[in-house]
Amino acid sequence: MNSQASFLSSGCSSGNSVAGIATAPTSQKPDDAPLDAYSRAVVTAAERVSPSVVKIDVIERLTTRRGERESRAGGSGFIFTPDGLILTNSHVLHRASRIEVALNDGRHFPAQIVGDDAATDLAVIRIDGHGLVAAPLGNSQHLRVGQLVIAIGNPYGFQYTVTAGVVSALGRSLRSQSGRLIEDVIQSDAALNPGNSGGPLVTSDGRVAGVNTATIMMAQGLCFAIGINTAQFVASRLLRDGYVRRSYIGVVAQNVPLHRRLVRFHDLEEETGVMVNAIENDSPAQRAGLRPGDILVAMNGKTIGGIDALHRILADLSPGVPASLVALRGVERLAVTLIPTESEEM
Repeated sequence: MNSQASFLSSGCSSGNSVAGIATAPTSQKPDDAPLDAYSRAVVTAAERVSPSVVKIDVIERLTTRRGERESRAGGSGFIFTPDGLILTNSHVLHRASRIEVALNDGRHFPAQIVGDDAATDLAVIRIDGHGLVAAPLGNSQHLRVGQLVIAIGNPYGFQYTVTAGVVSALGRSLRSQSGRLIEDVIQSDAALNPGNSGGPLVTSDGRVAGVNTATIMMAQGLCFAIGINTAQFVASRLLRDGYVRRSYIGVVAQNVPLHRRLVRFHDLEEETGVMVNAIENDSPAQRAGLRPGDILVAMNGKTIGGIDALHRILADLSPGVPASLVALRGVERLAVTLIPTESEEM
């Protein structure tokens, strides 16, 4: 069962803050070699991605008894296309009357909201500028527990702070401010603080693996990021429609590997599927007869190799139109028909 966490933007004190590299001593001991390799990996990754990281200032116009005044809040983001599209968190932009973006090279730009998806706590904004550097994007499904990751952001308004840690767990669930569970979330111990929200979580080869989004109050080392695969999909829908239109089937699920014998016996295309952990009452999944423990492997002829694939399929389904679903229950193959409804979350 996935770990479910309340969405809180508090400090996370675990992880290693990287402010620089000490000069190596003249006579180096063999035991120092791993530390030097670690330092080089962090520095190289930070140097590759930091030109794309931005500081986001959100200005809210307030009306009080004494008249109008402005309130400022902030967060982080990163440029993911050379024409000025920036990924960040949805909650960073809440109640924004005006948005200003500061680049690593000192330039400042006004920004416009392209789209906002509170259900995944992701948003896309745009700036108009030249010579913009897009961050290299990786593949969050290739992450492994124990892998080195680096978080870059602007905690407490300080620009371009770098912290490092490891992937602590994969496949977590995190409840967004909209109340929806964000699934297949990356947990790491790279320190996050207020202002880090929306910044990139980067692998040692300098590719973005996730979008930093939250920490758990009063918990040491519990920091979370939304996988970049999910972020890219959400961004594509925000660019196309301004919001993410979703079908809903009512399951809480996680990625699981499939036994090779099952894969061969049922002639499956993928060696992974999506296991149902819980089913909401009176949902399409419950009406179709699904149970916790069932593993979803295909829908409407499309392979379900993971949570990202399921989300993409659901986004393409028309609410109210019957859909065919293939699932595994133990060693048995099930074919069921369900009728998805439209998600109430935008």
